[in-house]
Amino acid sequence: MTLRKEEKLDIHEILKDLENYRPRRRGWQWRAPYTGDSEGLNAFPYREIAALLKQSIPLPAAERSFGGIDPQPDCVITTEIASGRFEDDIRRMRMAAWHGADHMMVIRTAGQSHFDGLIEGSPEGVGGVPITRKQLRATRKALDLIEDEVGRPLNFHSYVSGVAGPEIAVLFAEEGIAGAHQDPQYNVLYRNINMVRSFVDAAVAKTIMNAAEILQIDGAHNANATARKAWMVMPELLVQHAINTCFSEMVGMPRERIALSTVPPTSPPLPALTMDLPYAVAVRELFYDCKMRAQMNTRYIESDIREATVAHVLNLLISRLTSADIQSTITPDEGRNLPWHQNNIAAVCTAKQALTGMDGLLEMVQLRMDGPLGTRKREIIERAVLFLEEINDAGGYFEAVAQGHFVDSGEFPARNGDGIARDPEGGISAGSVVPRDDEYLAPVCHHFGYNNLPVSEGSPCSPIGGCTFCNPDKIVYIDELDPEDNVEQRLAKVESEAGADAIRPEVIWQGDGVVTIGLMLPTAEEPAFYAALEIAARMGLKDPEVIHKGVLHPAEGSYLEVKGTLDLAIREDELVIPEKAEVITADEVRADILAQPLRVVAATIGEDEHSVGLREIIDIKHGGLEKYGVDCVYLGTSISVEKMIDAAIETEADAILISTIITHAGVHRMGMSRLDQLAREKGIRERIILVGGGTQITNDIAKACGIDAGFGRGTTGLDVAGFLVRRRREIKSD
Repeated sequence: MTLRKEEKLDIHEILKDLENYRPRRRGWQWRAPYTGDSEGLNAFPYREIAALLKQSIPLPAAERSFGGIDPQPDCVITTEIASGRFEDDIRRMRMAAWHGADHMMVIRTAGQSHFDGLIEGSPEGVGGVPITRKQLRATRKALDLIEDEVGRPLNFHSYVSGVAGPEIAVLFAEEGIAGAHQDPQYNVLYRNINMVRSFVDAAVAKTIMNAAEILQIDGAHNANATARKAWMVMPELLVQHAINTCFSEMVGMPRERIALSTVPPTSPPLPALTMDLPYAVAVRELFYDCKMRAQMNTRYIESDIREATVAHVLNLLISRLTSADIQSTITPDEGRNLPWHQNNIAAVCTAKQALTGMDGLLEMVQLRMDGPLGTRKREIIERAVLFLEEINDAGGYFEAVAQGHFVDSGEFPARNGDGIARDPEGGISAGSVVPRDDEYLAPVCHHFGYNNLPVSEGSPCSPIGGCTFCNPDKIVYIDELDPEDNVEQRLAKVESEAGADAIRPEVIWQGDGVVTIGLMLPTAEEPAFYAALEIAARMGLKDPEVIHKGVLHPAEGSYLEVKGTLDLAIREDELVIPEKAEVITADEVRADILAQPLRVVAATIGEDEHSVGLREIIDIKHGGLEKYGVDCVYLGTSISVEKMIDAAIETEADAILISTIITHAGVHRMGMSRLDQLAREKGIRERIILVGGGTQITNDIAKACGIDAGFGRGTTGLDVAGFLVRRRREIKSD
């Protein structure tokens, strides 16, 4: 099976013969450095980029202004996905990969930490995806195809935590998972799993992860997300990193396979850089030989996408000022708890744009360690060391947790008495750790501890003829257990409701019909809220919800975003899609105009003073019409339609080009209609080409106003020159 960019990913094909699929590799893959010369990137001098993608979607400005280049930052970029249906996760992963993501991290369903064994099939999750063998195998199979499509290895990631941690680790090793969260403190502090059970399980899980070359990411950032005052727990964050890192090393994991999930603790309106940068420097100084996974701060994300994006860009600045081996891109929708396709991709693009934009930053600026930055960094480290000493004095980690030392909102050594306290003898699965039986034999050859049955020769699994790590054919694959809640039933339902080829709006699941509308309502916040719901209902949206509201002024207005379900489907064969215009090459355009000169009169009309866009279309400097030999008579800005017609008659022009950026009260439509009307009154309409342009102009709008063509955003001089040549040929043939 090979993916084609013009075709959708066929989930049915992915599911075929899944029981016989085997992952093509194991272990984490880092980005390869860019080895080409600068000519491959239009001679721009990048210093911190990775190998380019075979196929990708560049940033919006790239195609128009920079030759379509798509430089890839040097660090791995994560997309975090939590739709609840793996078949939709796969489609989103494909989108994200085309925009530059190579760490596909699925958030597992909320209750899975408390399952005491593996689950099977592919049930629908709530707040994440159930991690099952079928979900992992289908996703990894799809990622194999997607990485061939984009030309870069893709890392698949999930969580080794909860009561079934060792079993999950075995499953991940068998199914080719490349990265995973594993931190016994997460179990203890945030899931109330018994301390002894958590650390014993972690020893087994980490050993297995290490054997499978799975990159481990810790969970210390959860203290940041949980503490009442997150900016106060910076010393504790260092302590949690240290405990998990040392424990991982004790069970045999090398530091290059240990990644710290480090999060800038604050967000504006706090002075974020002043508070966060010293902490970022401290983490990297203490754990210099570990990998850094720079996680976005989501603690303070509200429903405003703009606010969240600004916070993320500041986080990315810290990554460039310090370091990041992996850059997280938690979607801005965290504040709405809506895992929407477009904002997953927007977050990936934000990281790509910001990191490439700051390429080479540290060659131009230097962090001053002889001032407040160095002083604060040293203070955070000293507080962390004292915190570790207090843990030791308290009788060790378990006792310190029992006393509520962790996630206390006071900055150590201050205590506010609001930390998370757990009983070492209590919690989920308390008392479940028992000595190994005299005849115990580990089920897989990589495990923590020892077998009590002696192995005379070969690997530790030789007494059972090889384990699933050594012989994948021994893996027992279970397809689906629930006759209703499974992927095949979900796909069949979607296809029966709308048809396999139907086009329906969606944001989370295939064809879910969900849409959003933005409304500016000239009233106060509360009446605006209820008015927005009523407007959405009258527009035909089912189950409308306000997902964002922002006050523009207490009395003058509010901006709201509403989501709801639109119960309709469009079929492609019902659409009227205009035929694409004949493509004329630059050489052909130039030759045509050289053989028969072409003159245009151009100006911005009405009361519009904007000129930059039009000048880019006509000036040779910007690759405009002059480049192809067109004689351009530029009249300036705020020119009347009457003057445009008179100038065209006087200069015997072949075409009139008008630009109009201002569109208030429909002046752009009135200007184009007036141009057509006056050309007819003057008797020149049959022989002259009329073209309109501007950010809000479309070809359909222009034609509806009676002129020959309209050009909007992203138009180039070649686009317009090609149209003029084609239209002149049509006029002559008539």
